[in-house]
Amino acid sequence: MTNNNTYWTTEISPTTFAKGLGLKELWQKKYLIWLFVKRDITVQYKQTIFGMGWYFISPLFTMFMYIVVFGRIAGIPTDDIPQPVFYLSGICLWEYFSTCLTDTAATFQTNAGLFGKVYFPRLVTPVSKVISKLFRFSLQLSTFVFVYLYFVIRGVDLHPNIYLLLFPVLILMMQCMALGLGLIVSSLTTKYRDLTNFFGVFVSLWMYATPIFYPETILPDNFKIVLTINPLYHFLKSARMCVLDGISPEPVIYFKCLMIALGALLVGAVVFYKKQDKFVLYL
Repeated sequence: MTNNNTYWTTEISPTTFAKGLGLKELWQKKYLIWLFVKRDITVQYKQTIFGMGWYFISPLFTMFMYIVVFGRIAGIPTDDIPQPVFYLSGICLWEYFSTCLTDTAATFQTNAGLFGKVYFPRLVTPVSKVISKLFRFSLQLSTFVFVYLYFVIRGVDLHPNIYLLLFPVLILMMQCMALGLGLIVSSLTTKYRDLTNFFGVFVSLWMYATPIFYPETILPDNFKIVLTINPLYHFLKSARMCVLDGISPEPVIYFKCLMIALGALLVGAVVFYKKQDKFVLYL
């Protein structure tokens, strides 16, 4: 005999714009986000010799390699900025952006087993990835600050001033861009696995197309025009202007960065929520 007076206390359904893209549910599950963040931080270097020391070793080792290869052998200038400061500024920003992007893009494949067993807002995992990488970035940034202050004390022509306060704003916008692009890529690669290989090559090429270990002043004029369509270029240039040159970029640059970040995040959220109900089928 069927009881027609049965009432459900919880109903799970795809989120829509009318439901705020699940932001309310995501906020209610914030404890789960911090649980994933803690897991990512502790597991990454568990059972390693240096542990979290790799956060400091990795950028320093890369910096010395850049000094030898690009500074000494190739003779690429750094526009009168000390090589360690110039290279570290690019390394820290690129590693944070690239790790946020690649880890967010792979989050649904790496958590496939978990998604198939229990329901929770799928956006929890990519958001936790971005936050956990922020912890790593803060430690690497402390290495840059130490090197930066060393050259400031030595009297090198660097200009720390109030414009340093604009740096966290740029990082936040770059973080939103990485999350949005990662959501787009993850939604595509979950179904089309061969795109994962293409994405890995694309990220590697993106690094060389961004003036991380070389100044834009050495580029020919025709390439500088192409450089302007690189969204990461605007964030990197603005951050270096605030930190190394002690000047603020023009307001139009900040507006462009804001539009890039919000645009990527909005498109990523829309694509993600249209595909999320099929993720488990593909994983």
